[in-house]
Amino acid sequence: MTWRATPASGLAFVTGASSGIGRGVALELARRGYTVAATARRAAELDRLSADAAGLKGSVISYPGDVTNRAGMATLIAAIEAAHGPIALAFLNVGTYTPDDAGTFGGDGFRATFDINVIGTINCLGPLLAAMRPRGCGQIAVNASVAGYGPLPRATAYGASKAALINMAGSLRFAAAPEGITIQVVNPGFVRTPMTDNNDFPMPFLVELDDAARRICDGFERSGFEITFPRRLSWILKALNLLPWPLYFALVGRGTGAGKAKV
Repeated sequence: MTWRATPASGLAFVTGASSGIGRGVALELARRGYTVAATARRAAELDRLSADAAGLKGSVISYPGDVTNRAGMATLIAAIEAAHGPIALAFLNVGTYTPDDAGTFGGDGFRATFDINVIGTINCLGPLLAAMRPRGCGQIAVNASVAGYGPLPRATAYGASKAALINMAGSLRFAAAPEGITIQVVNPGFVRTPMTDNNDFPMPFLVELDDAARRICDGFERSGFEITFPRRLSWILKALNLLPWPLYFALVGRGTGAGKAKV
């Protein structure tokens, strides 16, 4: 049977909690009664988040940290558990997006995307798994994206990093399940956040932040590996990735205005 966390099981831990999806999920978990240890680099924003959670059924505790610091994250997670008890539910959400085309391929934006999105997630996964294994239970959700399903224009680094997270989470699920640890992947479509506010291209089926946070937290409470929304978008992208490559490139290029792919 797949293990599911509840507020009685222990803390929730959320990375990238200073804004966007991480902030929304931290508040939604507090509404549902969790004590949430919220992590991000911007301490002032975390303090504001804690204040905004005042009066909810649960609470949010500020724990500033940088997910790209491997040793620092191990120390932070140990400190959280020493002060407040076991982390039962972790939402590894931190992420960044930098448009990266052929003209800037392999530059600083590309490397930063992988350092934050992939390595930053791994830096949290290691100590979390080490803490949960002796207890024989735990739940970890990795925030990826529908952009990880297949190649999309202007998402060279971002899409590849999210594809890596989807594959990693799926592989890890095999090893973690016998140890009582539930691994999930969250694949949202477009969500209205400060990050997507900078996009200058159409964002079909855009989801409001509060709605996205509710859908993610509902997914934590249900069985299943993947939490994805809006399903209209995710199923379209899943179906496109079943097509032969020539047809895939033609349809995606036409639909996004990217034109004919150059190979």
